[in-house]
Amino acid sequence: MKIHSFIHRSASRLIVATGLFVAMCALAPAGHTQDTNVPSFAAAGHFTVCTDPTLPPMTFVNGQDTRDVAGFDIDLARELGRIWHVEPTILTMDFEGMLPGLSSHRCDMVVSGIMKQAGREKNYDAVAYLDSSIVVIARSGTPRIMSLDDLSGLNVAVQSGTSYASLVEKTNQKLIQSGRAPIGLQQYPAEDQVVQQVLLGRAHALITQDVEVYYRQKQLGGKVTIILKPDNPDFREFGAYISKDPHNKEVLTQTIATLKQQGILENLSKKWNISNAQEQAFTEKATPSAFSLEVFFSALTSMAFVKGAALTLIVAVLSHLTAIIISIPVALKLNGPRSPLQMLLSAYVAVFRGAPTLLQLLFIWNALPQFFPIFRESWFTPFLATWLSLSINESAYQVEINRAALRAVDQGQLVAADALGMKRSQIYRYVIFPQALRIALPPTINEFISLLKTTSLASVISLQELLAVTQIQVARTFEFTEYYSAALVYYLAMVFFFLFLQKRIERRFSWADRNKATGHGQ
Repeated sequence: MKIHSFIHRSASRLIVATGLFVAMCALAPAGHTQDTNVPSFAAAGHFTVCTDPTLPPMTFVNGQDTRDVAGFDIDLARELGRIWHVEPTILTMDFEGMLPGLSSHRCDMVVSGIMKQAGREKNYDAVAYLDSSIVVIARSGTPRIMSLDDLSGLNVAVQSGTSYASLVEKTNQKLIQSGRAPIGLQQYPAEDQVVQQVLLGRAHALITQDVEVYYRQKQLGGKVTIILKPDNPDFREFGAYISKDPHNKEVLTQTIATLKQQGILENLSKKWNISNAQEQAFTEKATPSAFSLEVFFSALTSMAFVKGAALTLIVAVLSHLTAIIISIPVALKLNGPRSPLQMLLSAYVAVFRGAPTLLQLLFIWNALPQFFPIFRESWFTPFLATWLSLSINESAYQVEINRAALRAVDQGQLVAADALGMKRSQIYRYVIFPQALRIALPPTINEFISLLKTTSLASVISLQELLAVTQIQVARTFEFTEYYSAALVYYLAMVFFFLFLQKRIERRFSWADRNKATGHGQ
């Protein structure tokens, strides 16, 4: 009986073990297949898509809320995430910063109406997802041309960072070799600014993609016309860009093929009005251009502009306070006896005063993560990058202000205070610093006002400060004057407030009017 029971239990255990083994073998291929159908950058359950929110209908802000990003590319990113069962994170930034962001691993994918081109594929993988072609646009009534060569001697506007500039340069090489005048190339940071140059007459034509002009039919209908649709193999398809990886490229290729087979990409094209059937829109009559008070006051009172102005002020205040904290010990050291550290600090001041602020900002945002991977993490936001960059840059200027103020204090007072038995810390706290403050305060406030306006450079790394908000809304609506005027009001209000504050402080200390002080003494 015991033997029978033992055999029965052993057989049961063997069956269970065999079943578990078979189940594991069956599940292993399935698990492996599932992993190979998802790119490695999405294995953690999410992936970051970088895009420029000023390129409708591919990507743009859909309303006053700058966080509400919409467009063909946004829908594409969400469809990719749906198939991969992961959540896409949309990161908006300047057009020129997207591919560097991919190199620094801040972006897992770049989808923003970028053409799939062999030159770019030397450094990145690209998968085509939408057919497109370039068009040359000019004001209504401009006759059609046969090729880009017919633009010889005329000005053409393009968006900086795009491959249109290299296309014009190649055309210019041929024109110069044939003895003809080259095309005048004008580059602007945003597509809406490019269109504006043609509308104002500064440029004869602009080069862009057909999908954008079809989408802008109501805004541009009757004002511009297509004068050329060149057939160029480098400008036939939009591409989704990722870092070099054969597996990830294969997965992305298969996924986009699936979306095409399911008709999803075709439905997205219809949704965003990027069909060739829209070309007839350019025959519509133009609406009269006039300053709209309704749009102006709507922008002036919108939460987007209020938040943008508040962020501008916060960045400026924090950056300048940090710069002052850095500059005081540096100024004291530079005013002291010569030493190797003093030479190093002098070089620091010279470098950061000599390098353009924009270059420093781009270096910290795009180049620093390539040297130090810790800066690729999500904690290193555009706000922190701007704060760090402006603080370092501003400290170099503040050092010179503080050095001059400290030197202006009569050194005999330091000797007298020392003779009274005061400690060095007490001398600086009660004698030197109060007098230096009176001298340094006016130029310091002037420097802060300059910094307040310099914060607008942070729009290139997607910080949603006042100018970035303005550009996003202009790109969405093409109402240049109204939104620029609203931004101007905010900037002037902030600057005038600090100018008023400066005047009050000058009256409070009365350091500048020595003649007045002498007159009272008489």
